Amino acid sequence: MAFKQAFIQGKCAVFKIPFFVCVFTLLSTVLTAQDRQVELITAGLESPWAIEQINDQTLIITEKTGHVGLLNLSNKEYNRIATIQESALHGQGGLLDVAVSPFAPNTLYFTYSKQVKAGYETTLAIATLKENKLIHWRNILITQSNSDTGRHFGSRITFDDNYLFFSVGDRGIRDNGQDISTHAGSIIRLHPDGRVPSDNPFVDQANAQPEIWSYGHRNPQGLFYDHKDKILWSIEHGPRGGDEVNLITQGKNYGWARVSHGKEYWGPFNVGEAEELPGMESPKKVYIPSIAPSSLILYRGNTYPELTGKLIAGALKLTHLNVLSLDANQNITKEARILSSLNERIRDVLALKNGEILIATDQGNVYRLMP
Repeated sequence: MAFKQAFIQGKCAVFKIPFFVCVFTLLSTVLTAQDRQVELITAGLESPWAIEQINDQTLIITEKTGHVGLLNLSNKEYNRIATIQESALHGQGGLLDVAVSPFAPNTLYFTYSKQVKAGYETTLAIATLKENKLIHWRNILITQSNSDTGRHFGSRITFDDNYLFFSVGDRGIRDNGQDISTHAGSIIRLHPDGRVPSDNPFVDQANAQPEIWSYGHRNPQGLFYDHKDKILWSIEHGPRGGDEVNLITQGKNYGWARVSHGKEYWGPFNVGEAEELPGMESPKKVYIPSIAPSSLILYRGNTYPELTGKLIAGALKLTHLNVLSLDANQNITKEARILSSLNERIRDVLALKNGEILIATDQGNVYRLMP
């Protein structure tokens, strides 16, 4: 990266072009990254956390610092349209995911960390996009997941044919994973208006949060519903080692923190009681060492035929796109890693309607993966 910066500065000096303009111009050309190439679409964002497609030419982007912006894919112009004042930038928290509703036009969902009297809560909000402005913002679930730590908020949003799902991390408190009286460490299922479905697994159980769909999660930051096979996938951070890919089923316990494949941060000791326990779901894949997964899609497009039907996850710590092949029984049979030489923390992955894949990185960049 130092070499790249020196090269750019040298070119700017030779051609007497303002540095910012020069950087953008040079980096907007195609960059080789391993056996793949990417094109820079925009740069200079403040920790973009999520990218989502509004229409053929427009993306909506959340920046962790609280800004919401629109990116024109034709002319590459990015304009902020709102700042979410309720969003609290705290550790891993801030303005998190954004998702376009498949149920109502011009409707968007957001997750963010909200400061309350005792700490911070992962929160789901809804708003309307009208004439490039956000209006009618309201919270539809302030989760009961409170912690004063800045760790493990989750939180991704996805939809099946009728419902909304979103994930909540354990908020840095391990016991939360096995405690269904808190939303922490769970995946939540709601009607699009925020009501609790009557067939949620714990809706009639005393002292349980009725919104919970599955529990025993540590920090799921990737969540994707595959409409073709009717499967809900998640990917979550483990401790030191032990990141997991899980196939999510109603009411199931995914083990954290009684079950883990990771080690303690402070020493070479296993976390939890075992790697498997009766009554707890085993992951489809475990990463050792951790890649620090941040997002997840199952690619169904045709622009990159070799990626069709595969899970694709962004990696933060190990800075790459992680590609997982599946067999007919949804078992993961092969792993590949691309874009490692880009050397950027990949925060979000998006497949456009035309089949192109875009990625957003913690360095403030949005790229297009070239065919």
